[in-house]
Amino acid sequence: MAVVPYKDASGSKKSQVAQMFNSIAGKYDFLNHFLSAGIDIYWRKKAIGLLQKSKPARILDIATGTGDLAIEALKVNPEKVTGIDISEGMLAVGREKIQKKGLAHKIELFSGDSENLQFEANSFEAVTAAFGVRNFENLEKGLSEMFRVLKPGGRIVILEFSKPTAFPMKQAYNFYFKNILPVFGKVISKDQAAYTYLPESVQAFPDGKDFLKILDKVGFKNTQWQPLTFGICSIYTAIK
Repeated sequence: MAVVPYKDASGSKKSQVAQMFNSIAGKYDFLNHFLSAGIDIYWRKKAIGLLQKSKPARILDIATGTGDLAIEALKVNPEKVTGIDISEGMLAVGREKIQKKGLAHKIELFSGDSENLQFEANSFEAVTAAFGVRNFENLEKGLSEMFRVLKPGGRIVILEFSKPTAFPMKQAYNFYFKNILPVFGKVISKDQAAYTYLPESVQAFPDGKDFLKILDKVGFKNTQWQPLTFGICSIYTAIK
């Protein structure tokens, strides 16, 4: 059974995820940086750094949210970055941020379903995602769509939470995720479900080698996995 934000609601995981992010959109950036002690900024820099050699001209950022990874992607000097997300609330925050930074000529944000992308096959030299694939209703379908829109030889870079396995980080991580994070998340965002869903969805996500197997299954080559910060987060890369 899929992990969903609102267990008593009848909607699909996709609709519940959109509702959840609409609910917390105004506080999302602050909570991201606060609850990760700013490490999320380093993780995004590390992920985009893996695109430096290939210099992609067009980048698609899946589940772009408020656009932080799309903005970071400008470091590799692409012609255009396109971000899509199912949450209009998150996109509104992202568009305002991009406008204030004077980046609207380089970044476009669209409403879209990551599992049914509105783009033609072989459209992008790179596809990125930060903390988004975990929220897919159908993970394999979403990854297959990323594969479809990527040009042959193009690269995906996926940043996602993972589960530390070594003592004592595993125990500390589990305690923080289950006991500390939901409390702060509820107080600041006013949505208890959002920050209860986070640790549950991370726990259910097939991370590490299991995720590489799914990337292999949908057709990606040279699949690689790089744990960050004691395994709290991981970067996955692959080539079409």
